[in-house]
Amino acid sequence: MTARILVVDDIPANVKLLEARLLAEYFDVLTAKDGYEALGICENQPVDLVLLDIMMPGIDGFEVCERLKANSRTAHIPVVMVTALDQPSDRVRGLKAGADDFLTKPVNDLQLMSRVKSLVRLKNVSDELRLRAETAQSVGLQDLNRSDRPDELGNVLLVDGRAGSQDRLIRALKPIAEVVAMSDPQAALFEAAERSFDLVIVNSNFDDYDPLRLCSQLRSLERTRYIPVLLIAEQGHDEMVVRALDLGVTDYLVRPVDPNELVARSLTQIRRKHYNDRLRSSVRQTIELAVTDGLTGLHNRRYLDNHLKVLIERAMARGRPLSVCITDIDRFKSVNDTYGHDAGDDVLREFARRVRATVRGADLACRYGGEEFVVVMPDTTAEMAAVIAERLRGIVEGQPFALSESSAALSITASLGIATLSLAGDTPETLLKRADTALYQAKSNGRNRVVAAAA
Repeated sequence: MTARILVVDDIPANVKLLEARLLAEYFDVLTAKDGYEALGICENQPVDLVLLDIMMPGIDGFEVCERLKANSRTAHIPVVMVTALDQPSDRVRGLKAGADDFLTKPVNDLQLMSRVKSLVRLKNVSDELRLRAETAQSVGLQDLNRSDRPDELGNVLLVDGRAGSQDRLIRALKPIAEVVAMSDPQAALFEAAERSFDLVIVNSNFDDYDPLRLCSQLRSLERTRYIPVLLIAEQGHDEMVVRALDLGVTDYLVRPVDPNELVARSLTQIRRKHYNDRLRSSVRQTIELAVTDGLTGLHNRRYLDNHLKVLIERAMARGRPLSVCITDIDRFKSVNDTYGHDAGDDVLREFARRVRATVRGADLACRYGGEEFVVVMPDTTAEMAAVIAERLRGIVEGQPFALSESSAALSITASLGIATLSLAGDTPETLLKRADTALYQAKSNGRNRVVAAAA
């Protein structure tokens, strides 16, 4: 794993020490001697993680972290505070400022590198989602940094083998989360897979169960893979913590648990989960936009061009029939010229609705462009395709099309051309070309009819 790490400290010896450790692990290292320089580097260069001292001239590490997290260009960069401060209140203040972790000097090498690698992995996932979601943001789908319900309580699953510690942790988390507590790890795994949680907290206080097994299972299941996991470990169990981070555990605490630190770390994970959920939702919406016609809600030509090839290859491999129907609204230009483009849009939307109502679940309906639509029918012979096309023609002709802006109702007809995959084989282009030729013949023969292409 490679990444660009920024080390920020006003003491050159500390910078050199951290730089040497990171270079030994093949990280690319940048350095800054104060907060202002660090902010400038993060603003103008790609940085994957910041190791940040607190006590520095000018502005301290707390303020640097707050400024990084307040800037949309740098808010996604993980920050680890590395400092001589060792009071619980300092750690909580750092976490509240937005830091992802707080390590006290002298730092254990194994602990430091495990934490760095874990946070870099998390950032890589978030960065990928963020890049894919930028298109959605640019077309105004949503503000990715905005939460629709910022004060909403998180949903936390607490897996803890002892009733006493369950009660203490639930009380601590009450201001920020609704907590479901369970003492059976396997039952908890099923619960996590069935319900929607923002965070799973695993307390390692089981007498006869390895908590890392549950952490591993949570990461291996598709439905729980993206839920943050916070491990509570015993003081001095560094090996367990390192292994947990390698398995994909998101954060950890050591006992005795400071309630304020528990809340601060949990809140960080809940907010990150909500942010990544918004990113994934934005990606899904972007994909939907890319393959959906905005006016009719049908798939668009881009989707047809990609998917028809797959359907043809599958039909040829299985020796199954496949038919295509191209339909065109008759004299559609006169609708626009006489009643306006809004009326034309009404007709297109209603036509698409009737297409959806006619085709079967396995069929693929697309808007091909303008007033042309394509229906791809897998496992459909030429005879069956003709029946389906004739049914669609009749449904279009059978009832007038209402217009939203007037009381007028238009009589609309459609011409349809169909083609069936030839035994010799077809490409998407040749199959559509034959269907289009049949459509042209239907229009030439007087419109409002179905014509099948010659085999």
